[in-house]
Amino acid sequence: MGSVVSLSANNSAPQQRKRKAEGAEEEEEEDLLDSQGRVDDIAKFPYVEFTGQDSITCPTCQGTGCIPREQVNELVALIPYSDQRLRPQRTKLYVLLSVLLCLLVSGLVVFFLFPHSVLVEDDGIKVVQVWFDKKNSVVILAVTATLCIRNSNFYSVTVTSLTSQVQYMNTVVGTQQITNVSSIQPLSDKLVNFTVKAELGGSFSYVYFFCTFPKVKVHNIVILMRTTVKFSYIRHVAQSSLETHHYVDCSTNSTVLQPPPAPSRGAAKAQSHL
Repeated sequence: MGSVVSLSANNSAPQQRKRKAEGAEEEEEEDLLDSQGRVDDIAKFPYVEFTGQDSITCPTCQGTGCIPREQVNELVALIPYSDQRLRPQRTKLYVLLSVLLCLLVSGLVVFFLFPHSVLVEDDGIKVVQVWFDKKNSVVILAVTATLCIRNSNFYSVTVTSLTSQVQYMNTVVGTQQITNVSSIQPLSDKLVNFTVKAELGGSFSYVYFFCTFPKVKVHNIVILMRTTVKFSYIRHVAQSSLETHHYVDCSTNSTVLQPPPAPSRGAAKAQSHL
């Protein structure tokens, strides 16, 4: 009898273990089902933003906690006002440097592009040619004068026209006009020659006798030359006028002797060695 009881006890122990294992599996399955049910319940439950007295509901999300897909590229992130990215360092320094740089550039542009004056100076009469009309008692003069035009700008200046009048005793006896005269390079000067033809006759027939009278040693007459020069540079047109009195020998042709050119450095050294 004792052996029968021991065998039954040994057979019941594995069965109990098996039942416990099956019970544990059932409990795990029930826990999984409960967790899945909770997740489904949470997904069905709408998002609610709980705001207190010191906060407001997000106007973009409208209380849902998400934004529509079509507005992803249209909306920007909200950055706190106290964020350091909104307070870049040395802002005043950068603004001051930018203002100074702009002022410097503007000043340089105005200095280099602002039109400066173009000076016109008389360089005298170089050549005088004289013809006599004995029949009509007329003296014909061809006066070649020179102007020195100085360009103080940082760009080229074009001399568009030159007009000159010769007056004798407040009467115009000759006029000459030249167009497209010359171009003057920046910060340089240039000599411009022009010739005016004048006729002294009619009421000035006595000039013929004065200029041809052999007993008079000096046959100088005074003429007034009024010259007007027009310039063009950077869409700007300017004008300069000049009045000069000259003594002209009306008896013979005359040419002003030019001073000899200064010797070069090489020539000066050669002379010193000699």
